[in-house]
Amino acid sequence: MRNTTYSVGEFYHIYNRGVDKRVIYNNKNDLDRFFKCMDEFNSVEPIGSIYENSFNKPPLGSSTSKLGKKRGKKLVNFVCYCLNSNHYHFLLEQVAENGIEKFMHRLGTGYTKYFNIKNKRSGSLFQGRYKSAHIDNNEYLLHLSSYINQNNKIHKNNNLYKSSLDEYTSINNTFCKKDIILDQFKNISEYNEFLKSSFEFILENKEKQKEIRDLLLE
Repeated sequence: MRNTTYSVGEFYHIYNRGVDKRVIYNNKNDLDRFFKCMDEFNSVEPIGSIYENSFNKPPLGSSTSKLGKKRGKKLVNFVCYCLNSNHYHFLLEQVAENGIEKFMHRLGTGYTKYFNIKNKRSGSLFQGRYKSAHIDNNEYLLHLSSYINQNNKIHKNNNLYKSSLDEYTSINNTFCKKDIILDQFKNISEYNEFLKSSFEFILENKEKQKEIRDLLLE
């Protein structure tokens, strides 16, 4: 049972993996679909099912996609994310009442329905309910951003993955509210140096530090 109480304006680490450690994206199309769900389900106003047009729908951002239209208030702000082949990590800021719970319910049920119908399977795709942890200090927030942005390197995962790291080194991508992290550094180069030092710290201490060990999804 999850004991975390979610509050507007607070930050949370949200993570889960496939049931029996199975892959949750079979290919890039599945990965893109999950990311699409992350974006389109993040709305206070319900959008209904997006499965029906999932295979032949125009690309993200096209004029006929919901992403190309002006949308209302979000449920959460994404600060960082990482999608690995059998698990994901989110760093979220809740911006609407019950935003995380509503968003994660939509994401889990919506993507599972898509995946099950496409692959002619039934049952749970994810290992129970998602896990969560409240981020209660800024140092934790910064190191968690490093952990998530570099998650595939930490797990030595060279398979299918997608993360917000590219967005943190570019001025063009705007999916994440990255100013929460980057405004604490003089420039992107300084943040990159922090990533390097934090990465070394995580690798050196992941077996010793309980806080870091609790983040791992082997």
